Amino acid sequence: KKEYDAFWTDARKDKAQKQGLTPMQVSIMASIVSGETLKAFEYPIIAGAYLNRYRKGMKLQADPTVCFCFDYKLDRVLKKHLTVDSPYNTYKYVGLPPAPINVPPKACLDAVLNPDTHGYIYFCASSAFDGTHKFAVGYTEHMKNAREFQKALTKRNKEKAKAAK
Repeated sequence: KKEYDAFWTDARKDKAQKQGLTPMQVSIMASIVSGETLKAFEYPIIAGAYLNRYRKGMKLQADPTVCFCFDYKLDRVLKKHLTVDSPYNTYKYVGLPPAPINVPPKACLDAVLNPDTHGYIYFCASSAFDGTHKFAVGYTEHMKNAREFQKALTKRNKEKAKAAK
């Protein structure tokens, strides 16, 4: 509680309000950002993309929330997982889940309070498999990025299977 109160200064509360969020909503959004990437330099970019979706009234469609629904036991989120009936499933329900899905680091909280300003709505994992993402403003560009990733993943999985024989 002491750390929480120390973090939520008047300046940070003002930033949250400027984002249209309460401190709890900032924590929820930051937990999704935290679940999306381990690359700290991407936090503000991803926060900006999720905030863009949120402000447009779009479903967040955040894979980390689906993973949370399955106790983080999924190796890969598949279409069949996207239908799970849970208030944490941001593929099924518009808006934020009812609570954070993890304890986000301070850097993720600050990324939500100070997101990058851009037009990105979509992003997917990079086909470089380096933990980064490819970002897109439009759906067509996003699908191109997603197909590139899927193609690379299929190739990598075939190579792994071949090497295991």
